[in-house]
Formats: sequence, C-alpha cells, structure tokens
Amino acid sequence: MAETLGIIAGKGRLPVVIAEGMRAAGHRVCGVGLKDCHDPEFREACDDFKEAGVLQIGRWIRLCRRHGARQAVLAGTVEKVRMHDPWRVLRNIPDWRTIDIWYRRLRHDKRSSILLRTVADELTRSGVELIDSTKYIPDHLALEGVMTRNEPAHPGDIVFGWGILEQSVEWEIGQAITVRELDVIGVEAIEGTDRLIERSGGLCPRGGWTLLKTASREHDMRADVPTIGLNTIEMLARHGANCLAVGAGRTILLDRPKVIEAAERAGIAIVGVGASGPDAALSTRPGTTGG
Repeated sequence: MAETLGIIAGKGRLPVVIAEGMRAAGHRVCGVGLKDCHDPEFREACDDFKEAGVLQIGRWIRLCRRHGARQAVLAGTVEKVRMHDPWRVLRNIPDWRTIDIWYRRLRHDKRSSILLRTVADELTRSGVELIDSTKYIPDHLALEGVMTRNEPAHPGDIVFGWGILEQSVEWEIGQAITVRELDVIGVEAIEGTDRLIERSGGLCPRGGWTLLKTASREHDMRADVPTIGLNTIEMLARHGANCLAVGAGRTILLDRPKVIEAAERAGIAIVGVGASGPDAALSTRPGTTGG
C-alpha cells in the first residue's frame, strides 16, 4: 500500500508541484489547504483534501493523522504581515493548540526561524514529522552558474551585492535585495519579493538593476524556501530588472525550464551562486567546470 504524505499548502503553485512530485514517487497525498491562501488547482493534485484555517494547527494535525500521513511538508506562501494585523485573531480564528503555542513561545519572538521550529516541534510531538519541502522536487532547484543563454550585463553588481545579501539573510531581515551600479536600492522585509520589485522599479525608472535572492547557509529547508516563478520573471521584466542572482541549491525555480525560457525572452540573465561564491558562478555554465 502506498505511503501517504501530507502537504499543508499556502499560496502559489509550489504545493501543486510538490504534490505532483510525491505522486510520481508513488505516494498518496493528503492536502490541507490553508483557507483563503491555497491555489484552487491544489485540490485536484491531492488524493484527499480538506481546508483549514491559517491559525488552526490542531486541525492540520488531525487531518494529516486521519488520512495516515506521518510526514508532511509546509509549502506555499502565507503573508507574514498577518502576524502584525491588529485584527488577526478575528480574521483567522485560532484553535486552542495555536493559542497555547502562541502564548508559550511566539508572542515575544516572531522571527521566521522561531515560527518554523515551533510549528515543526508541535507537529512532531503529535506524530506528524515535518520534512524538507524540496525532497520531491530536486529538478526545480537552482543550479550553480549562468543558467540563461544571455550573460549578466553588470556582473559587478552580483559580486558586490552577494556578500551583503548573505549578511541580511543571516540576520533574518529578508531573503532578497536589489542592486544597481554597486548601490543597494532595496531590501526585502516582511512585505515580500513582489513589493520589493515594485519599489525598486519605481526607484530606477531607467532599469538595469539586479535582484539577488537566497536562503541562509543553515536555512531550515522544511519551509520558507525562496521561490522564483514565472510571475517573478514577469514582474522583473515589467519593472526594469535585467538580472536575477539566486542561491544554487537554496532557491526553487518553479518549473525551471519555463522560468529560464521566460527570462531569456525578457532579456533577463539568471545566475545561480553556490558555495564557491559569485565569481565562480559567473564563470560557470551548469554541468560544466568553468567558463
């Protein structure tokens, strides 16, 4: 009998792709779609599907266990600004389990790493292990090197910005920055990458800027993995970016061939930066050892 795995799904296509990967590996999929967040397509990608509130962790656990899922993935976006909404309790009625862990562990520290660790611990104690969200989608991870046919127009911006970005993600400020002519023009915080792109385009009407995005070296891959999709490429093109640099193996390119193709059509270069740093990445094509 096929093993059942759970997916607790927020916004976007990522949960759908993970569900497809799990089913391709021979598993049944129990989907828990977060209310007002999950993609309608997600329901059809699952063998069993139920909806639950964003703040109903107890219900997440009950639904996974009811369908025999002893391992689960957290995937998709839940806007962190909800945590700072003064009406958050009324808009997202929490269950007693969520209220308990909020007052015990989260009300004084809302950092993403603490939030994930707390949720993962709660699920594990209840018999549902949270696993690496990229385990079933290895073909969607960014590769090291220049992934597009077009080269970066301003490689110095990648070299300059990468060290700053690595410090920013270690300090848990955000997962992205934007750079133009060796100057940081935008830093992502809780508003998300799309709004960072919009702000950067407004600040640089002539275009020619670079978006850099990655996770920290010790990032917990069970959730909140940086993700680039077709919508990101469209926004970059609309707001004047001509380069995207991402962490190789630490960033998801959702439907990677389509993302690369769309970037090439838009004149945007994509570079995957690995452990060897941006200089090595700029001289490498994926699958090769050098320029």
